[in-house]
Order: sequence, then structure tokens, then C-alpha cells
Amino acid sequence: MSKDWTGGYNSIFKTLGASNHTERERQKDDFYSTDPKALELFYPKFHIHHRVWECACGDGSLSEWLCQKGHEVLSSDLVDRGYGTYGIDFLKVEKDNEVLNKWANGDAFDILTNPPYKYAADFILHALDLIPDDGRVIMFLKTTFLEGKQRKKLIYDINPPRYVFQYSERILCAKNGDFDYMRRHGGSAVAYCFMVFQKQNDEKKTEVKWI
Repeated sequence: MSKDWTGGYNSIFKTLGASNHTERERQKDDFYSTDPKALELFYPKFHIHHRVWECACGDGSLSEWLCQKGHEVLSSDLVDRGYGTYGIDFLKVEKDNEVLNKWANGDAFDILTNPPYKYAADFILHALDLIPDDGRVIMFLKTTFLEGKQRKKLIYDINPPRYVFQYSERILCAKNGDFDYMRRHGGSAVAYCFMVFQKQNDEKKTEVKWI
């Protein structure tokens, strides 16, 4: 099990293109940690590959859960939140880069994360470019992400999610990881789902399942 990139940090940053501050930087005040219950409920419904890249790992809530299940997890984030390798701007990672290929070792891998909502469409499109042919992009998103003319044009008309796993109960995403505060103040009023994208979905078929 792995929380970090393998190899020296300098070579990693040089290969992937590290960034301390960019326009895309997800500020700490905009950080929402995902309750691992999201994976606990999703996991029996969908087979996740052994290797998983959590590319916006935050405080490691999802990465740690996957590690405990025996997955080989690559955890990175742009901002240092005390977990994984920080300074990695996912949207700047190039396809077929040396570090990623070394970690994957020829195996299929999935990219799974709760992306910053403002850049979720960018994350999906870039992740589809980075995964191998048999990999999947698994994104934890607000159900309202299904709306939007621009998303329809950029994503759904071209390569819609193969599966949408809609939660039948509310999942907590706590600002700055403060789950106790959320529970004290009534939990969450936001509906979430996992969207699973494949490299190609030629039939443009989407199945909706409930968790």
C-alpha cells in the first residue's frame, strides 16, 4: 500500500510539474473532506481496480479507506493538507509520464476522487486522457453536476458516465474536515453520487443505480 509517489520528490515534481500557487489552486477554505462512508456504501456495488490514483486526496479520508481494503493507492494534491504528496497540480500531469507509468507497472488503474467542484469537468476530461484503456474515472460529485449546458456539450454529448450511483441517503462532506461541526448543525442538505466514466462509451449509455 502506498500513500505517496515513489522516488525522490525533486524528480517527481520535475516530471509532473509541481506548483506552489496557481490560479487553479484549491484554497484551504474551499476544502471539503469526504466521509469514508461514501466508499463503504459504494464499494460493494462496483469493482474498483487494485491500483487507484486519488489525485485530490486532501486529508486522505478516501485514500486511507482504500488502503485498508488492500488497494495500492497513489495520493496527491495541489495543497498540503497533511497527507500524500502535495504540490502536484493534477491538471498539469502529462499523459504517459514516467512516474505514473512506473507506479502503474503496466496494470490497469482507476482515478478516484472528490474533485474541486469548480474544476470537476476539467478533472473528468483530463482523467479520461490519463487512464489506460481499461481504467475508469470515478468521481464523487453533487447530483446537480448532471445539469449544465456546458457540461452536456463537453462531456455528456461525447462520453457520458457509464454509471451513476446515486445515494439514497445524505453523505457528509465537511468543510476543512470538520465532521463534528456538520453533525452538530444538522448534517448535509446536499445530494451526492459517484459517476463512473470509461475511456470510451461508444453507445453513450448511462445506467443509474441507487445505493
